[in-house]
Amino acid sequence: MNKDISINELMSKIKTFCDDRDWEQYHNPKDLAIGITTEASELLDIFRFKSEDDMKKMLNDPEKKKEISKEVIDVLYFTLRFAQMNDIDISSEFKEKMKSNEIKYPIEKFKGSNMKYNE
Repeated sequence: MNKDISINELMSKIKTFCDDRDWEQYHNPKDLAIGITTEASELLDIFRFKSEDDMKKMLNDPEKKKEISKEVIDVLYFTLRFAQMNDIDISSEFKEKMKSNEIKYPIEKFKGSNMKYNE
């Protein structure tokens, strides 16, 4: 389903795109965090007031799925740009977070549950 492209390749493409446009001056942590939140809100807005059935239909509709995909990529773009601008190693941090999650959410206690680890 997904074509192979590394996180570093994505970040490099984003850096080149932004450097070519002299956008680094606008990409401070606050403004990039605002971008992440704004794009995540646009993704959320697509699903506002939709039933489970409505959402399934939307994701099975190629045109609507394309709209959803664009918002997902906008969130990813700002997230990767934030990491790139602030020297966050996405791969290492992701691995560390997953190890932490495995400790917080052991399978035997949380399988089939959506409760938070401290509940």
